[in-house]
Amino acid sequence: MLKWNVGKIALLTMVLLGMAAMSVLAQDDLDTQRSCTNCGMDRKAYGYSRMLIRYEDGAMVGTCSLHCAVIELDANPGRTVKALLVADRDARTLINAARAIWVMGGTKRGVMTQQPKWAFQSASGAAAFLKANGGKIVTWTEALAATREELVQKR
Repeated sequence: MLKWNVGKIALLTMVLLGMAAMSVLAQDDLDTQRSCTNCGMDRKAYGYSRMLIRYEDGAMVGTCSLHCAVIELDANPGRTVKALLVADRDARTLINAARAIWVMGGTKRGVMTQQPKWAFQSASGAAAFLKANGGKIVTWTEALAATREELVQKR
């Protein structure tokens, strides 16, 4: 049987509360970043595709989509990104963009793009989306490269 002392319980409680607070702070982005910095779209209405960029200097930039996030990042190549978050397509909670499971293509119309790109926190969420809408699972690097290619073609 494990013996828990008061110190271990207090430490565990602090860690769990800290994680919960960070999650809540990440979701408060809609209060402070309601409109997309690039195109002005309502980020709450597009909560399923929104992104949040946190720079090392403390600045935060909210966008409606991967498309607008890439425009922001490319316009600021000298700024160090501390966190790049994207909404889970289903839950609308912000997750790490590089760790998300990305689905590209399919029949569901994308946001600011001809080739839709959606992020999911879980493989089961991505699989259910694929079954209903088609597309294919891609890496973060592939989703980012496809977005940059679309932007080059528009110029």
